[in-house]
Parts: sequence; C-alpha cells; structure tokens
Amino acid sequence: MKRVTSIGGIFFKCQDPDKIKEWYKQHLGFNTDQWGTVFEWRQADEGTKRGYSQWSPFAEDTKYFEPSKKEFMVNYRVENLEWLVGELKKEGVTIIDEIAYYEYGKFVHILDPEGNAIELWEPVDEVFHKIGSAVTK
Repeated sequence: MKRVTSIGGIFFKCQDPDKIKEWYKQHLGFNTDQWGTVFEWRQADEGTKRGYSQWSPFAEDTKYFEPSKKEFMVNYRVENLEWLVGELKKEGVTIIDEIAYYEYGKFVHILDPEGNAIELWEPVDEVFHKIGSAVTK
C-alpha cells in the first residue's frame, strides 16, 4: 500500500501573512484568500480526477506547528491514514495527536527525527474543492 502520494501543502511562518499573500498575488499571480491559495492538478493514475495542494502563510506566533520550533510545515497527502498511523506507531515514529476527521479529509501530525512537524492528510478532494482552502482550519 502507498504511504505518501504527493505534497498536500506548504505552510510557513511570516511576520505579516496578509502582506505576504498580497505580494504573492501581485508578483506571482497567486489567487489568494484568507488561508492562502490552492493549486489544482490532475492525478497521474486517473487523469480526470482532481487533486489539490494548499499554500498558506501563518503568523510567526502560530502554535499550529508545535511541538516543532521550525518556521515551516509540510502537509503530505496519503491514501489510508488509519493504516499508515498504525504502521508508523509500530515503527516508533512520534505521533503528535489523534486523527482528526473533517468533511474534507482526515489529519494527523507526526515528527521526523529532527523535530520537524509533518501533517498527514487523507483528502476528500470533491468536498475540498467545494469549500475552498479550509484545510488550514
């Protein structure tokens, strides 16, 4: 069974998220909203099926990346989050929280050996597309 299937999002801390979003909108053409922007793409093994990746700047005092002290967090898309969490537990990986369930997907946070927080996301792309970039809650 596959573990990670693609990048689900890039999250990073900055001094002024609104200013950063405006800069990326003006200079790089990002279609930003209150959370950032969403990139839509087609899945390689099923060309008619859409997938999404989220780009989001966070305030530099956000607690969302904790316990990591890093300035960024990567979100990875996965196929079967419950199965993967079970495997990661067997392998001794630090699981930060319990699986959270939302209409647009399931999430859990883990730590790599250097203390980088990683968000794992089993998306429901059809719902995510309808409600926008709410993945960053």
